[in-house]
Amino acid sequence: MNKMKYVIASVSAVACLAIPSAASAAAVMPSPGFNLGNTLESTWGYAPPTKALIDGIANAGFKTLRVPCAWNFNSTNGTINAAYMAQVKQVVDWALADGMYVIINDHWDNGWFDVDFNAYDSNLNSKLINRWTQVANNFKWYDSDRLSFACANEPTAASKAQVTVLYQYYQNWINAMRANGGGNAVRWLVVQASCPWNWDILLNNGLNMPNDPAHKLMIEEHTYDPGEFTTQSSDADWRKMTYFWGSGYHVSGRLSNRNALSGMEECYIKTQFAKLKANFEDRGYPVLIGEWAGQPKPAESDLTGSYIDQNFRSVTYYDKFMENTIP
Repeated sequence: MNKMKYVIASVSAVACLAIPSAASAAAVMPSPGFNLGNTLESTWGYAPPTKALIDGIANAGFKTLRVPCAWNFNSTNGTINAAYMAQVKQVVDWALADGMYVIINDHWDNGWFDVDFNAYDSNLNSKLINRWTQVANNFKWYDSDRLSFACANEPTAASKAQVTVLYQYYQNWINAMRANGGGNAVRWLVVQASCPWNWDILLNNGLNMPNDPAHKLMIEEHTYDPGEFTTQSSDADWRKMTYFWGSGYHVSGRLSNRNALSGMEECYIKTQFAKLKANFEDRGYPVLIGEWAGQPKPAESDLTGSYIDQNFRSVTYYDKFMENTIP
């Protein structure tokens, strides 16, 4: 069993992306990485990515491009629209020509695969295999080290039983990709844990990974912990926003109630990544941190003056801490 290690990628327009090294030197996904969000996975309209954009990402030093896709939304009677497939292939071609590694997935895609996973559905499985077989056929002879397939994005499995059902679909997907042949017989395949707020479901239950005859399978996790600091944009009855994360970035006085809870700061993050390492890396599976992000808060009525600067410094510290802490 080869030793894995995580390496870190960097900030995209909407999130951060951490990419692991693979089990062999031939299959490394180098950092930094970039999430090409709000483009090809959009179901609300988008401007297609341009060569200038992809070249700019590569020229900025990004080594890996994560390309979220919406295969089902861009299908007609079960067949992926040729024009959409051509767009995705063009982006992949540009990125590969620029020397980047690429991950393509099926993102939210109007939630067609984000079911409750209470019971296995053969019709849902057929739909999954149908869409991905078309993708596999179109990328069959692409470089198996530099292009990876990620089955989903953030499936809504919220219990051990539901994750077990989810893994049935993953197993069937892996079998179909390997049977497709060509580069897909040995391509790196990525399966997802669950929603970012449910990663303990995966970590604490010790679930077995699906079987992969090629032994080129990795697990993907996203984290926005603590959400009240990283992504929450308004106060809620059940949870208030926090502005200041990190033991050295707390404030006193009128905004002391906006300090992050100590139980959700540095020690918590280190503990979570230690669990990932023990559950997967140490068992021979690379771990992809597909999304993470800390972003400054928008203008808030109580976030004024020096507190704005302190929020920015705290977010910068959070992002740097994540980059340095992912094992």
